[in-house]
Amino acid sequence: MAPDRVALGSSSEIERGEEHEQQEQHDSEAKLLRDRFRLSAISIAESEASKSGMEVSKVVVSCVADLAFKFTEGLAKDLQLFARHANRKCVNMEDVILSAHRNEHVSSYLRTFSNDLKAKDPPSDRKRKKETKKNDKNTHLVHVSEGVDALEG
Repeated sequence: MAPDRVALGSSSEIERGEEHEQQEQHDSEAKLLRDRFRLSAISIAESEASKSGMEVSKVVVSCVADLAFKFTEGLAKDLQLFARHANRKCVNMEDVILSAHRNEHVSSYLRTFSNDLKAKDPPSDRKRKKETKKNDKNTHLVHVSEGVDALEG
């Protein structure tokens, strides 16, 4: 082969290389997200412990942070499934309230919070394209990206 020519692999090899790069980027983003979440959880736990005049071991704080992250991963997956089940690409407040159905106190708090948001939010002047769907009436939406799987790791 001439030195000025570059050997190119098959298209499937190139696709695998691109998939590998995307997976590495996905893993890097997931690790960064996990680390930031963990640091925030540790900071909150230490702050609350100092407010109470208590000391909490680093191991316990670390375990609580990891447990909170794993809980959040499960919650994100549940919300994604609720939205998909309703044939939506976005999570709405009703999905969040549904996710808390096992805890009556949290569910009640979320309903109150949702109603407060609706009261503060002025009605939109423009018409929505799909007015007939019940699930699209809630304007408090959060986009469910394909990156929810980034929480895995």
